[in-house]
Parts: sequence; structure tokens; C-alpha cells
Amino acid sequence: MKMLLAGSWVDRDKTIEVRDPFDNSVIDTVPRASAADVETALAAAVKGFEAARKMAVYERAQVLLKTAAIVQGRLEEFAVTIAREGSKTIREARKEARRCVNTLTISAEEAKRISGETIPFDSFPGGEKRVGYYQRVPIGVVLAITPFNDPLNLVAHKLGPAIAAGDSVVLKPATVTPLSALKLTEAFVEAGLPPLVLQTLTGHGAEIGDALVADPRVRMISFTGGLDAGQRITTLAGIKKIGMELGSNSPVIVWNDADVRWAAESCVSGAFWAAGQNCIGVQRIYVHKDVYAAFRDGMVEATAKYKIGDKMKEETDMGPMITEGEAKRVERWIAEAKQAGAKVLIGGGRTGALMQPTVLEGVPKTATIHREEVFGPTVNLYPVATVEEALAEANSLPFGLHAALFTRDVDTAFKLALGLDAGGVMINDSTDYRLDSMPFGGIKNSGLGREGVKFSLQEMTEPKVICFYLPTM
Repeated sequence: MKMLLAGSWVDRDKTIEVRDPFDNSVIDTVPRASAADVETALAAAVKGFEAARKMAVYERAQVLLKTAAIVQGRLEEFAVTIAREGSKTIREARKEARRCVNTLTISAEEAKRISGETIPFDSFPGGEKRVGYYQRVPIGVVLAITPFNDPLNLVAHKLGPAIAAGDSVVLKPATVTPLSALKLTEAFVEAGLPPLVLQTLTGHGAEIGDALVADPRVRMISFTGGLDAGQRITTLAGIKKIGMELGSNSPVIVWNDADVRWAAESCVSGAFWAAGQNCIGVQRIYVHKDVYAAFRDGMVEATAKYKIGDKMKEETDMGPMITEGEAKRVERWIAEAKQAGAKVLIGGGRTGALMQPTVLEGVPKTATIHREEVFGPTVNLYPVATVEEALAEANSLPFGLHAALFTRDVDTAFKLALGLDAGGVMINDSTDYRLDSMPFGGIKNSGLGREGVKFSLQEMTEPKVICFYLPTM
């Protein structure tokens, strides 16, 4: 596939192979963008912003709705692309494609809701005879950097609000999963997006990332990815707005009055969706000691039923990790935990990039698999005795994206929900739930700002005050 640069689809002599992580077969190649391409993209994006900001709100909304309709009409094609280039099974990929349609539709709706307020200037002495308001205006060129684990819908979460806001965008999709982003770019072009409003650069972050991030023509960076990359971005960005979702190590609390079977089934799905490569996936589960054994047995039973293998088969529940190297990393983390005293209740094996869904207990707090975001199909179980202990353990790490709890008691639910340090708390559900219109983001090392279309629009626009002095009033 070609990349979209300065209004044209271009190729390059140097290319990047896109491989299916299940069998390592080459699906396609994409251009390997260079420093010169970065300059071309940014110069075009500046011109594109002038076109984007002049689009009427209804025009922005129409482009977004047309793009959503194109994706809807080619849903299976998009799903196959998601599944082939990434880790998701075909059933998981179909859900992501449907969510993309929803994200773009919400973006079209929210484009019509960007509003300001009148300002009572005469509320303080000196403000007499003044009237005015503020309105929200586009921020400018947005740099969107997206990850491999949701290669379509997380692109939509950047492009949809930016286009709704009247911004232009330079999109840098994940190097290993660029095809879904390019197909969505094609859909935007087909829907009538003005030529320079969107640039989609495919390439290695190490070669083009720093130049994109540091350039002053970029007025906002919207980044989803790892903590190390996020920290580097903050050191290079300069004076510009930054929105970041940096992952987590999501805790779940299962209380002694919970529906234990439902909690176990929900947590299995939450831990192993997309082979565990999920920023809000379940990683640590703190279970009241009175129901620990029942919950543990339920987790093992539900995990044993999970079918792993070929992503394209309808019966497959979990496919491979994104690369064999990543699967080997998780395998090392499990081995390290075992050596430190942890017990593998089920799983732990690996074949190529296929990592077995793995449940551990007795994991020491010093183990990497306890302290860091695993981003793989493993989950750790811990018994606890009191609410205070559960909260202390759940909040003990420097992450805070999503947390979850299971209880039938409303008082316990409120106490735990208010006490958990996280951007979102799911009650009687796993951490792995997100509605595309809700505010989504974390605290501590989990990020800056919030996504969710309405909330992204706030980040991608700025308030502008208009004040009239009327001396004859």
C-alpha cells in the first residue's frame, strides 16, 4: 500500500514488510518514510489546516458520516485487515471495525456541539459597557501517533475528533500495523476530505518520530503507546499541547459477596482479549480470602476453555502476540516470577508468537510481571482480607487507567469506587470496558488528558474570547 503525502498516494524505494504474526507471512509492504517526507508532510499539513478551519461544521460532519458509511459497507474487509496484520481474532476484529463506525459517527454528531458561552464582563468593576463570549476554535496541526493493538479504532479516535474540530492531521500509525490506518485514510479521501487535511506517514518511529514530535508547526500531539515513548515525547515536544494514553497495570477487586462465577468469566475475557495486549486489560486481581479458592478455580476452569490458534477461524478465542519477540518477553517474565516463588495455575507455555493464557498466584511484589504493564495474556491472583488492604494493594503501583470491582453491596461499591486511583472504575465488570463516547484516560503514569470524542474535541480546540466595548450602551 502507498502512503498519503501532500495530497498524493506515494511509494518509496525503501519499504517495510507488514507480516501476519500468526505465521510470519508477508501481507503487504508500505513506504518507509524519511526525514524529507516529514518536512513535506508538515508543510502540507500547515496548508491543510487553512482548508480544514474553513470547512463549515456541516461539511466536517458530512465527511465523517460518509467515512463511517464506507467503513460500514466494507466491514468484513476492514475486519480481515485488522486480524491479518495484528493479534486480534476475526471475531475481535469485527468488533473493532464496528466500534470504528461508532467513533466516526459520534465525531460527526459532536462536530455540531462545539459551542461556547456568553461572558458577564460587568460582573466586576471596570467591565461595564462590555459584552462578549468565547467560542472554541481549531488548535492547528495535530500529530496523531497510534499503537498496534487497536490499529483501526484508535486511529478513528484521533482522526474523528480532529477533523470534527477543523484541524489538520499528520498520522503516524504503528510500524507493524499500518494497513488498517491506510485503509481508513482511503475512506476519508473517498468521502471528500480536502486533499491536504490528512497526511498518513508510514515508517519507523526511530527515524521520523523525533522530527515530527519536536517541530513547532505541530500544535498538539495525541499519542497512545508505551511509557518510555511517552516520556521521550515530553522531553522533545516543546511548547505544545500533549494528550497521552500510556497504558496501565489494571487491578480488580473481587469481594466476598460477589457473583464469583461471573467475576471469573469476566476477568478471563478482560485478561486475554487481543492476547492481553490491551491497555485496560486485567492484570492484578485482589480476591477476598473467603472466596479466593472458588474464584481461583473458576478462573482456571474458564481459562482452560479458551481456544488459541489461527486468528481467522471463527472458533478461536485468542491469537498470537504481535511478534515472537514480545511472546518471548512475557515467557521470561513468567519464568522470573516462578523462580521468585510464583505458581503457574494454568498456561505459561509458548509456541512462536502464541503465548498460552496464563494464571499465576503467589507472585512477589518484586517480580516484573507484578510491577510493570505486561501487555500479554497473563493475570495474577492475590488474596486480601479487608477493604483497606484491597485498596492499598490496588493503588500501590504508579498506574491508574482503569480499575474494577465485583460486589453486590452498594456501600462497598461506592467505598471501593471512590478509593480506587484510576481514570475509570467498572463495577461488576472487568477493567476491559470502554464506551467510545465516555472520557477515557488515566492518572499517574497512565497518561495526560482524556480521549472519548467529546473530550478529545476539548483537547483539540482552544477557547477564544470575543469582547465588545460599547460606549453608548
